[in-house]
Amino acid sequence: MDWIRGNLLGRGSTASVYKAESRCNGKVFAIKSVELDRSEFLKKEKEILSTLNCPQIVSYQGFHVTFENGANYYNLFMEYAPRGTLSDAVCNGKVIEEAVVRSYTRQILEGLNYLHANGIVHCDVKGQNVLLTDQGAKIADFGCAKRIGDLAAAMAGTPAFMAPEVARAEEQGFPADVWAFGCTVLEMITGKPPWQGVSDPAAVVYRVGFSGKAPEIPGFVCEEGKDFLSKCFKNDPFERWTVCELLNHGFVRGTNLLCNRIAFACDLVTPTSVLEGGCFSDSKTNQDVTHVGCSWDSSSPRDRIHMLCTSEPFWDWADEEELEWVTVRSNDIEKEGFELEGMSLVSIEKMEDYGSNIVYGMVSLIIVTLASLTENCY
Repeated sequence: MDWIRGNLLGRGSTASVYKAESRCNGKVFAIKSVELDRSEFLKKEKEILSTLNCPQIVSYQGFHVTFENGANYYNLFMEYAPRGTLSDAVCNGKVIEEAVVRSYTRQILEGLNYLHANGIVHCDVKGQNVLLTDQGAKIADFGCAKRIGDLAAAMAGTPAFMAPEVARAEEQGFPADVWAFGCTVLEMITGKPPWQGVSDPAAVVYRVGFSGKAPEIPGFVCEEGKDFLSKCFKNDPFERWTVCELLNHGFVRGTNLLCNRIAFACDLVTPTSVLEGGCFSDSKTNQDVTHVGCSWDSSSPRDRIHMLCTSEPFWDWADEEELEWVTVRSNDIEKEGFELEGMSLVSIEKMEDYGSNIVYGMVSLIIVTLASLTENCY
């Protein structure tokens, strides 16, 4: 195949991924490349990926050895995913609609069901290894995958997504994929990988393997979702639900597989309570500003109220020309105002000038009152 290497899409521990285009027909695809003398993992991935044919798994499209910049490179051709990874979609606390979460969850399950039915354990299921296309979510990156009878294959994966039995170096079978899948769904819901409180990978492995605890499921998850995740997080791999059983769970049963719309809730971080309004942040500013001071768990309600009371307001009004005000008044009322029993009333347009100050004053008064009421409780 005659092709042109394009922009770098990502770089992993074993290879780099580029966008590429065929010179013959202009078809766009992805290329995973590594120097030939370090291509063991990529060749292993090619050996497995080339045998698969499933709508929920990225498709294999060939391989090619090239000589570039004085070195030989092994290039694996794969389907191009224009929407990036699932982790990209939920980074910075972005929120995916529940219907889309359910749809992607089922699609990933369908892909895992195909793999397990063909005797393949993925061994590294996570948001970064789920790609989003116009057709939905697709499982990718088979560098750690193994066939179920391959006893010589070393245990592999990402610590935060490892099942307890993998962390203890006991076994890595189909149930391990189910645990990692549950962690991936949790990442999709919360916007963060599991075990956020532990930064050291070795500490994560120890906690997963020996604490007997599962990743925390947030309280805002619906009961059906909590039950679904609890089936994935059974500590005993023999009690953990299989992919087939999960496909029949109410959380994903009947979900439309062709749901391809990601809807972010105003690109805002989802608050865990009404007192976390100050932690809302715009996705554009997140890239340039280090976010500090949102650890509400370690502060009392009085401290949080004080923070809100003493902070400056931010009224994000648009320019007057851009406002789409709806005038609410009777036809016989003049725009600039009128007299009624000695009171001067103004139109909705005039309220723009000082309405925000009135609201801020009222809110401040309420907050001060709440602060005084809670002072005796702490």
